[in-house]
Amino acid sequence: MAGRRRLNGLPVPVPDPDPVPDPDGHWVTVWAASAQAAYPVGSAIAQPPLDAALPDAARGLADQSLRMLLRPGLWSTRVRLRLSNVFGDRPLVLRDLGVALHLGGGALVPGSRAALPDQVVAAGQSAWTPPVALPWLQGADAALMQGRALAFSARVDGASGPVTWHAKSMATSYLSAPGDRDAAGRDDAFGFPHGTTSTFVVDALDAWLPRSASAFVAFGDSLTDGTGSTLNGLDRWTDVLQREAWRSGRGDLAIVNAGIGGNQVIGPPPGAGPWRGGPCAVERVARDVLSLSGVRTVFWLQGINDFSDNGGAEAIAVAEAVAATVRRLRGQGLRVIGATLPSALGATRPGHGGAVQDARRRVFNDAVRRGTLFDGVVDLDRCLSDARTGRLHTDFDGDDTLGGPGDGIHPNRAGHAAMARCIGAAYFAP
Repeated sequence: MAGRRRLNGLPVPVPDPDPVPDPDGHWVTVWAASAQAAYPVGSAIAQPPLDAALPDAARGLADQSLRMLLRPGLWSTRVRLRLSNVFGDRPLVLRDLGVALHLGGGALVPGSRAALPDQVVAAGQSAWTPPVALPWLQGADAALMQGRALAFSARVDGASGPVTWHAKSMATSYLSAPGDRDAAGRDDAFGFPHGTTSTFVVDALDAWLPRSASAFVAFGDSLTDGTGSTLNGLDRWTDVLQREAWRSGRGDLAIVNAGIGGNQVIGPPPGAGPWRGGPCAVERVARDVLSLSGVRTVFWLQGINDFSDNGGAEAIAVAEAVAATVRRLRGQGLRVIGATLPSALGATRPGHGGAVQDARRRVFNDAVRRGTLFDGVVDLDRCLSDARTGRLHTDFDGDDTLGGPGDGIHPNRAGHAAMARCIGAAYFAP
């Protein structure tokens, strides 16, 4: 018989230890951090020094524990995780796996840990864990869980070799010192002295939800990944849109961020080797969209990096690649909403900001506005750009993590909020 206890100060029912899932439900991806490369290839933001935690990138994580914080758009009493070794060169052996409600820092809410069996993920592959029950969540008020984090802990057995990561998570997770084999199984934070603003090993979280629930995947580059927003502020446009979904009564919709900073639609060039922006959109769409669960809508915000000096692509080539990829997504029954690209004219980022790049962007935006590429269009160019100057509006040009002036391409916290308003007005319109 179920009793009651207090979880993080809140009274919640304690049901049977493994509640039976709704037979009419389905898996829905409720959080993601797209794998982009093996550490340290990528562009992290405000990353603490990791020399002590990862002294040898080729050796990777060595007999040590990790505690990654995942913030699901929707919660469920039954979840599973996708573990990624897609950029590894040997099997990744994980022990002492578990998930728990995050308390603060590297600590867990005592008594909330649910154990998972050991996992071995083959080199170049990813693998889903078995489902795990979260009995402490049954009966909890959904409104009180919004914005809370689920902590995934595991111990790497031996040396991982090159470890797969997502560089720019805009949230802090934790690593133990090499050789600490005990931290993963404990509730306290003392075994996790190293903070990181990146996500290692885990790249997706699924929840078992009613058939009405679905995922809205935001597929993009740094404008989606969150550059310019606030570290640990939960104010990327996808975070704001998730709250708008809750506020609008869309408690059945998970906003899933599949952005990678520096990502391109059709780059990098063949033979370029590990690329900080990850595999191009055309290639990674299978892993980062089509292989996710319960997806019904994709929001496409990609292309600005293709027009940089690094990309050097013409607008027509990018538009054709986008069109082909959208047809592929539609072929799987997905609705694809596209966005115009905000201005990067005058940007101080290397390779961006010139008149040639801006001309390509404008041609691409014209193609988007014609309405033939996507099932719907949100004009983020008009949302963020200043019509008088042709540049990112000064109200949106800044960096809420690093401080100081903006770079002319990445919107600040206010800019991300404006993006969410524009997207929400289109997507949540009656």
